[in-house]
Amino acid sequence: MTAEMAASDRILPAGVVVRPLVEADLEAAVALSAEARWNQTGADWQTFLKLGSVVCLTRNGSLIATSATLPYISRFAWISMVLVTAAERRQGLARWLLCHCVEELIGRGLIPVLDATPAGRAVYLGLGFRDTWTMHRLVGRADQFAADARVGIEVRRLQESDWPNVISFDRSVFGADRGVLLRSLARRLPQAAFVAIHHGRPVGFSLGRDGRVMTQIGPIAAVDHDAALMLVAAALSAVSGPTAIDVPDRHVPLVKWLAERGYSAERPLTRMVYQSSSCFDDTAHLFAIAGPELG
Repeated sequence: MTAEMAASDRILPAGVVVRPLVEADLEAAVALSAEARWNQTGADWQTFLKLGSVVCLTRNGSLIATSATLPYISRFAWISMVLVTAAERRQGLARWLLCHCVEELIGRGLIPVLDATPAGRAVYLGLGFRDTWTMHRLVGRADQFAADARVGIEVRRLQESDWPNVISFDRSVFGADRGVLLRSLARRLPQAAFVAIHHGRPVGFSLGRDGRVMTQIGPIAAVDHDAALMLVAAALSAVSGPTAIDVPDRHVPLVKWLAERGYSAERPLTRMVYQSSSCFDDTAHLFAIAGPELG
């Protein structure tokens, strides 16, 4: 147990049982995230079961809380989906789940990472997490948004032959190989999967996924702002309805471009790393994350 975690963080209230989330719990898990007005679908929960793990708390057999971890190679892992149903809040369940995730990951030699809302950040700072960089979720409606064509840059649909380059480029930007996850996103929302090509060389890509209430665009990685802007325009022109995109605050021109097209900041997020203020990613080339639950 780390110094930041008190002995009380290991104690659950009477009647609360901890166990792994299983396939049979998916409907209840979706209901829990919907209660919190989050955007996840059953496919998102399936992703955690297939690529990571989910711990749940139950009372009298009913699911009341969850937390998920998603490992990226033997380096770091994401913590997310820390949810507690409204009737069971203010008992320390979320804190218990977070501490459980941290201890489990540290025991496996993985560094915990997460994307925090302002309310969550206050808790995570007290548990040993440190700020690395900030972003905002921008929300609006998809439309036919044209970006000024940049000389030599072509944006086209992602093809099977592009995957080695896409996965390699994402690894250099994100800090780990997550090819299986990227391919799953492309299957979920193929119309948002694009690559940018400059003089025959790949210089960026975009992906997205369907959501319960809105489409999520991201991740988007590119060598520069011009390529990123053309990818964002292509992705937003290929989908419809309410759309969210989580953009690092350092990319002011992209934020301004989206604002001019009706997108507004819904909430800030802070990327936090356990006991370190250094992140694994390259935000100069990361223009939109996959989502706070995925990284």
